[in-house]
Amino acid sequence: MTPLNTPEWQSLDRHYSDIKFVSMRDEFALDSGRFERFSLSSGDLLLDYSKNRITKETVEKLIALATSLDLSSWIERMFSGEAINTTEGRAVSHIALRNRSNTPIMVDGEDIMPGINAVLAQMKHFCVRVHSGEWLGYTGKRITDIVNIGIGGSDLGPAMICDALEPYGIDGMSVHFVSNVDGTDLSTTLEQLNPETTLFVVASKTFTTQETLTNAQSARAWFLQSATQEQVAKHFVAVSTNAEAVAAFGIDTKNMFEIWDWVGGRYSLWSAIGLPIALYVGMDNFERLLDGGHEMDNHFRQQPFEDNMPVIMGLLGIWYINFYGAQTHAIVPYDHSLARFPSHMQQLDMESNGKVTNRQGHRIGYKTGPVIWGTPGTNGQHAYFQLIHQGTQLIPVDFVLPVNSHYPKVDHQSILLANGLAQSEALMKGKTAEEVRVELINEGYKGEVLDALLPHKIFPGNRPSNTLLFPKLTPEMLGQLVALYEHKIFVQGVIWNINSFDQWGVELGKQLAKAIVPELQKDAAISAHDSSTTSLIKLIRQLTKH
Repeated sequence: MTPLNTPEWQSLDRHYSDIKFVSMRDEFALDSGRFERFSLSSGDLLLDYSKNRITKETVEKLIALATSLDLSSWIERMFSGEAINTTEGRAVSHIALRNRSNTPIMVDGEDIMPGINAVLAQMKHFCVRVHSGEWLGYTGKRITDIVNIGIGGSDLGPAMICDALEPYGIDGMSVHFVSNVDGTDLSTTLEQLNPETTLFVVASKTFTTQETLTNAQSARAWFLQSATQEQVAKHFVAVSTNAEAVAAFGIDTKNMFEIWDWVGGRYSLWSAIGLPIALYVGMDNFERLLDGGHEMDNHFRQQPFEDNMPVIMGLLGIWYINFYGAQTHAIVPYDHSLARFPSHMQQLDMESNGKVTNRQGHRIGYKTGPVIWGTPGTNGQHAYFQLIHQGTQLIPVDFVLPVNSHYPKVDHQSILLANGLAQSEALMKGKTAEEVRVELINEGYKGEVLDALLPHKIFPGNRPSNTLLFPKLTPEMLGQLVALYEHKIFVQGVIWNINSFDQWGVELGKQLAKAIVPELQKDAAISAHDSSTTSLIKLIRQLTKH
């Protein structure tokens, strides 16, 4: 099934032809209630989507498309534990990890909530032991540093959350994240640490991930320079399902925290993969994060589409990607604590919806997931915003704005917020030739000099953005934000008729790398590769000799 063949898609196509040149500036001038019409809330989180190239009819037609493609049913199928990840035969139940109502969620005929609650209790007990000083290092010293060793979903989400919740960090506790198999990442981290007071969390569902195991083995070797193999158990714990491999590594399986196959890696920060979060900010704040995610889950499941934040954001993405031809989407948080937020969203979105095959296994003939990118404002304003304002590409932007800072003694917040609001307004309004002419005349320009400079200072405007505004970045609000984007991505996957929950595209490179690793050694036989790869292997071997 292709969404392009539906009457609703074809209606949207005709509608796009009718309004593609409509000016947002004119729409605001004509409608004083545009903000009220195109904004909505979930708890303390406000979405202003009025600065989009839409009319009331656009939203109605997008919702009709979602309805025709049975989005409501797909939402219920996910929440009820159905195996909607069809290529792997798995349920998609990360929502259960933050199911604070504790209502049963059935997967393969079994209520998974007791198992989830047991792991949460295990995490809480462990955190209490570490924070109270009951759990001590091999020389009797308290743990002061947590090192998470993982990659992908076992790194990006927890690292982003820990950065964002730094104001909630427990005194005397630091957290570090190692993911890159480049030895620089691990080495520069270990240089800061004392093995007597460091606790490693090795996060790998199968305990076979090459990058993670390589880093974990090197971390263990560093530790064993001053300790014994028997003491590894006091400084290494695991998040995994592979008890045999965990025990062989030297970790006591009592300190292995379970994760399930119905939790996709990029959705796993809500699970025991979030153990470094709980160790850093405390289990109470980790549970507040879960509370926020659960609040957004309820909003997504219960609200009608016209009042549903993930649905509206997902449909707006469809509008720009499939009708306006947008290829990228920028996420710009005006909060330095959210510096890693766009990176986490990159994996969440691009690994989920970067697909060219539909659920039925057929190649699709329309665009799917965009390239996601962004950095904190105001840094981006002095870098890539030039392209967004005056470039030839249409790039929708999400502005993420907390009103209040955790650091009020350094009162920069009004300047920060003013910049975020100004950028969204500038993208929408632009600056006309006549406005530029008046401005240049007032600055003393005239004649040929004025005429030569004028075209360079015109801003086309009519560039779309969303603004997500909230009082303060709390654990609950952060949980809402992450769950919002998770569900937005799911909405788009349903519309595109793709499976958002597998990631076969990451497998081929891994397989080939395993073959190449031994071939980089001196005198090893080189198997059949293309001429480029073979020549590069040989050159690396030569350079390694020196």
